[in-house]
Parts: sequence; C-alpha cells; structure tokens
Amino acid sequence: MIHKIDILQFIEQAQCIPIIDVRSEGEFAHAHFPGAHNLPLLNNEERAIVGTTYKQEGNQQAVQKGYQLVGHKFHDYLQQAIQLAPDKKVGMYCWRGGLRSNIMAFLLHTAGFEVLLLQGGYKKYRHWVLQTLELPKNIRIVGGKTGSGKTYILHEIKKLGGQVIDLEQLACHRGSAFGALGQSIQPSVEMFENKLAMHWNTLDSNKVTWLENESRLIGTVRIPHKIYEAMRQAITYDLHLPLQQRIENILKDYGSFDKQILAECTKKVEKKMGNLRMQQALDFLMANELNAWIFMLLEYYDKNYLHSKLQRKSETVFAISADEKT
Repeated sequence: MIHKIDILQFIEQAQCIPIIDVRSEGEFAHAHFPGAHNLPLLNNEERAIVGTTYKQEGNQQAVQKGYQLVGHKFHDYLQQAIQLAPDKKVGMYCWRGGLRSNIMAFLLHTAGFEVLLLQGGYKKYRHWVLQTLELPKNIRIVGGKTGSGKTYILHEIKKLGGQVIDLEQLACHRGSAFGALGQSIQPSVEMFENKLAMHWNTLDSNKVTWLENESRLIGTVRIPHKIYEAMRQAITYDLHLPLQQRIENILKDYGSFDKQILAECTKKVEKKMGNLRMQQALDFLMANELNAWIFMLLEYYDKNYLHSKLQRKSETVFAISADEKT
C-alpha cells in the first residue's frame, strides 16, 4: 500500500522504519533527512538529461526520457530496497513529493512494500526545519576560555539527565583554527540545520537546555540566527580554570597530532596574532616546547574570548572557579 502522510507523521515514523531519499546523489550529498538512505531514481547525469529534455521538448517527452533512462534498473532498485527494509515498510520522499517518489513508491508497492510517502517531499521537510529552529527554548550557556573543559561539562550534565545539545558534535568541528582535527568532514549549513532541528524538536521547553558558548560560525557551519541570538542573551556560567590546567586539557585534545598539521593550523591565526608572535609560536612547536606554544596561542584566544564576553550583559554572566581538575 502507498500512504501519503504529513511531515509530523513522517518524522514520527522515521524513528522505526528506514527512510529512502530518491533524489540524485548530488542533492542527497548536499543535505537530506537525517538517517535517510539514498536510492536515486535519477542519478546526477540522468537528472540533467531529463531537465534538458523538459526545457527543450516539454513535460511528456521528459517523462518518457526518464523511463528510458531508468526502466532497466527497476530490478536493482527492488533488490536495494529489500536490503534496506527486509520487513518491506519504508518512508520515502523526493524534492516535492512528485514524480520521482511516486514512481519509486509504485514500483515498491507492486513488490509488496508498504510505502509512507511524504507529502510535499524534502521541500516540505525544509519548511518544517526552518520553522522548528525559530521555536524558543529555555537556554543556559556553558562558557569559559579555551581549554576550560566546556564540552566535558556539557557531557557530564547530559549524564545527569540534563537536556544538552552539542553543537560542535553536530557541526563536526570543535571551533577555532584547530577544530577540524580528528573530525569527519563538516556537513553543509543546510544539513547542519536539518540535524539540529531534529534535536531541537525533542526538547522540553519547560526544562533548561544547555549549550556550549560558540561563535556564530563553527568552522564553516553557521548557527541559525534565532538560536544564536538567544544564546547571546542567555544566562552564561563562565568556567575559570588555572592556566596550566587549561594547557594540559588542550594538550590532551591536540598534542598527539603531527607537528606539521599543528603548524598549518597555527598559521591560520597569523593575521590576528601578528607574524612575529606566530613565528615565535611555531618555533616553540617545532622545538617540542608545547606548553610555550599553547601559551602563546592562548594569548590570542583569551583576548578574543574576553572581547566576546564583554558583548554580554554582565548580570547574565556567572563565574564558576575550579582549582582542581574536573
């Protein structure tokens, strides 16, 4: 059977059945419903051919061209779908819930599948994402200078049952010039929004949601405007750790990476540090004097953090000092 369902039903069903995205691999790679599997009815090249046919010869000829291109692959589609969903129940979408998803849904239906088709397709999902990211939440911020253990504290709050969103984890980046080290490739801004919205939607607005203090950009990913502005206005708990402990924390995170990689990351902040200070930092790094290297970098990062902190209302910032390792 084929059931056309709305976005809220689709999101609920996605928790227990496989989701198939029948758009091209290029569309899927840019952004998709989190957790979806790509089974493109038309690949990138085929989609371009059909698009050209539509512009030059009209809709009917474009449809015929599409069937000509993909008809011989129907058996492969069925085999892939069975591997993804041996219970033969799937959710499915294309760009607007149109021809591509309807063709694939009909094909799977004839093979005994139950298909839940998203009305409005991925476009409708994106509309839901943007609306969801506008919803206000009761936010609190874990702040502190670089190396203060903010992410560690965030994870401890989660272990204690608190509501937490780790923006850096979703962005595959820890922030700063070194934030990409040890991480997978960052998602597109659109994909980051998709992932964030799925988490944002599950939050209880009556409970506090904890986030780490971030710049507007986490690597190449941008925090949605509404959420970022709410973060800037939220009560912030500013962690104060001794300098040496911060240095040790940074060494745990980055000290094992190849020095040439660390040097390239250091060079990214040359404009802010100045050529002379950057060269001194690089000299310490290459001489394996890592404490001194980090100390020089922290001069820059601490100044940057203090500038950002001054942009907050003082009555919303509460200092928390720690003399022992957290």
